[in-house]
Amino acid sequence: MAPPLMSISEMGVNLGDRWLLRGVDLSVSAGDRLALVGRNGAGKSTLMKLIAGQVEPDEGSRWVAPATEIAYLPQSPKFKGSMSLSSYVMQGLDNHSDLTVSERVKQAHRADAMLDRMGMDPARMTDGLSGGERRRASLARALITEPQVLLLDEPTNHLDLPTIEWLEDMLRARSGALILISHDRAFLRALGTGIIWIQQGTLRRREGAFEQFEDWSEGILTEEAVRLHKLDRKIAEETRWSHQGISARRKRNQGRLRELQDLRHLRARQGGQVIAQMSMSTGKAEGGGQIVLEARDLTVNIPNNNADTPEPNSADNQEPRPLVTHFNTIIRRGDRLGIVGPNGIGKSTLIRTLLGEREADKGYVKTGYGLLSAYFDQNRERLNPEATPWTTLCPDGGDVVEIDGKPRHVTSYLRDFLFDDYKMTQRVGTLSGGEQNRLLLARIFSEPHNFLVLDEPTNDLDMETIDLLQEVIADYDGTVLIVSHDRDFLDRTVTSILAFEEEGSIVPHAGGYSDYLGRLRKRKNKDKEAVKTAKKAGKAKPGDTGAAKAKKDRLSYKQVYQLEQLPKEIENLRAHIATGEAKLADMAFFERDPKGFEELATQLAADKASLAAKEESWLELEILKEAIEAD
Repeated sequence: MAPPLMSISEMGVNLGDRWLLRGVDLSVSAGDRLALVGRNGAGKSTLMKLIAGQVEPDEGSRWVAPATEIAYLPQSPKFKGSMSLSSYVMQGLDNHSDLTVSERVKQAHRADAMLDRMGMDPARMTDGLSGGERRRASLARALITEPQVLLLDEPTNHLDLPTIEWLEDMLRARSGALILISHDRAFLRALGTGIIWIQQGTLRRREGAFEQFEDWSEGILTEEAVRLHKLDRKIAEETRWSHQGISARRKRNQGRLRELQDLRHLRARQGGQVIAQMSMSTGKAEGGGQIVLEARDLTVNIPNNNADTPEPNSADNQEPRPLVTHFNTIIRRGDRLGIVGPNGIGKSTLIRTLLGEREADKGYVKTGYGLLSAYFDQNRERLNPEATPWTTLCPDGGDVVEIDGKPRHVTSYLRDFLFDDYKMTQRVGTLSGGEQNRLLLARIFSEPHNFLVLDEPTNDLDMETIDLLQEVIADYDGTVLIVSHDRDFLDRTVTSILAFEEEGSIVPHAGGYSDYLGRLRKRKNKDKEAVKTAKKAGKAKPGDTGAAKAKKDRLSYKQVYQLEQLPKEIENLRAHIATGEAKLADMAFFERDPKGFEELATQLAADKASLAAKEESWLELEILKEAIEAD
């Protein structure tokens, strides 16, 4: 076993009325990749700060091996002053005074590459960064130092899926120690080789994959429940003895009474803290039509602010950048859709356009009868930072909210979302990210709705709350549209994916995120095989005949003909599909001709499958043509 890089012993943190952590022992060695889990408020971030040496414990000690560097990414990074993002990241190396000029230049290039990989301009100033941008910049700063111990508190928040996968690969290749706090189960499964679990102020550690956490923790909770039950029975028996005819004043019984008091103190310490359970319900979806909304030939552009353009005032720089091009879809009642794509590609913009909060540059969005949308926006713009949770739910005054058609007192409803009474009158701006997310969920669930639109709802939530949200979505009888970087959450909540691909194209896929990813990998492997085949076919051999040489140097007549015809066939199919979808969007069509409606829906499914096959054939021929021309 590798020697420890750092350790903490008998460490405790007292909050005044209770111990947040006590008797904590932990040793971390090179190669450890530990998933730190626990409920919101259990003390995970506090433990991180103790390990990093940023806060002092009320008891216990901390030891760090000589020459060991510890880097910490907090959940809410703070920025001081104004500087370029590149300079901010390089500040992480300020303690490395032994670096030569050439080494610093190399690290500066590495910092710029890392920021670029996270979708950020290294020359951009730190002023005005969003919460997600601050987190990404701080992540780059933590990674640039290549510390022996790396502490990451919710590193995947506000990262897109390709960047998360890149981060996984980078962290997996590290030789140092890593401690992670994350709500993303897929991220923890990919990286974790051990588990640290904080439960009621007690720290437990287990070596092994994260998949084993559920069974392990359930076993411990079951054992504790049995032990506490036995202790309760023992206390009840001793209490009954003390109240019966035996005189407790006799000297020989005083020892037994002291033992009873000790048992009561032990029970208070081990089970005195009541863990609040969150309760959440969307209520029944309001009535409405079977068609939620229809998008027809939707195109959305944004101004092209390309920093790499040499002439800022040139005409090229004024050309708008397409986010969405010629997008057609019909969303029906009961659909569960997920939207995926890299950061900045236009997922949130698409949602706002579908909801009518932004005008499309071309095409239109037609909403169905009785549509009532409830929108959870990832920036929480619908929350007033100067308001309180109470006034957020009761903006017109009063103390009653209507939930699922029944009146409830606002304090009772907020307690369901784990708000303490004193926080109900606290400014929203002073609440943590997780508390603000729970408040926004409480608000949208208190409003009438039949279409839930959730843009990154899992950010800053703990795994227990995410599990409950998954159950709520599963039971919801309305329509759900979700944008999320949490792969496990998408797999558990959606039945189809809208994937942003190149040049504003949005491609539908059946199944969850894992199904989509599997198809994507198969397609990439198929493309690689097609390129290899084309290159092999293009290699000259000494014994080749003239006919064989001609064959390898050019496409066959049939392939040339297909390359010419396939684009026309694809366009015809797209037009036919758009016409069919427009007919299906007619709400009276099903009532007028149910059989015709079903036949058209079946034909559309066949047309879409044919379209996908023709697009794949065209892509293979294009790859083959490029490979031949390259040789």
